[in-house]
Amino acid sequence: MAAAARNYQKEVLANEKAQGSNPVNEEVDLDELMDDPELERLHADRIAALKREVEKREAFKRQGHGEYREVSEGDFLGEVTRSEKVICHFYHKEFYRCKIMDEHLKTLAPRHVDTKFIKVDAENAPFFVTKLAIKTLPCVVLFSKGITMDRLVGFQDLGTKDDFTTNKLENVLLREFLLKECKSLTGMLSKKKKEEDDEDAEYQESIRRSVRSSENLDSDSD
Repeated sequence: MAAAARNYQKEVLANEKAQGSNPVNEEVDLDELMDDPELERLHADRIAALKREVEKREAFKRQGHGEYREVSEGDFLGEVTRSEKVICHFYHKEFYRCKIMDEHLKTLAPRHVDTKFIKVDAENAPFFVTKLAIKTLPCVVLFSKGITMDRLVGFQDLGTKDDFTTNKLENVLLREFLLKECKSLTGMLSKKKKEEDDEDAEYQESIRRSVRSSENLDSDSD
């Protein structure tokens, strides 16, 4: 609260200076600010936001977020459908590049708690390997609400080299998720606009019908 009061004090003085005012007393009484209702409301809102964030993170962790885990073929479907965003690495334990991908995904999992990071041994998951048409490993598949959004095959999107950085992979994954979300949002906005246009056209037609109807009536009105 004291820190917030000091920040508020600086903001008040900066505003007064920018406006060219010369107050008689430029010092702000911190004790008075501590009892300011507006400051107390801001503090309460901040505490509530932090509490919601903690509860959200805890809920994610209960769903297996925040760590990079291996799941079996039997558990795969449940893991993918129970979380909104999932990144799954289909790997082979003998492939060197799969081990490189493992290390990067292990680093990213704690950074992005809102996304579930899992891996599946392709040899032990023939059904989903066939179903998802996975032919090259490593293969990182991105899921949104249980639906396949996109995939990274090998290191094609990472410069085709083995020495790419974790940040490079992170940026590629974020870009793929954002692109798909933007397309989804664009689709929703287009649908909404079409509905609004249809409603507007229907309204205009109703006006035209009213005008035509009034023209057929015998009336001396101007």
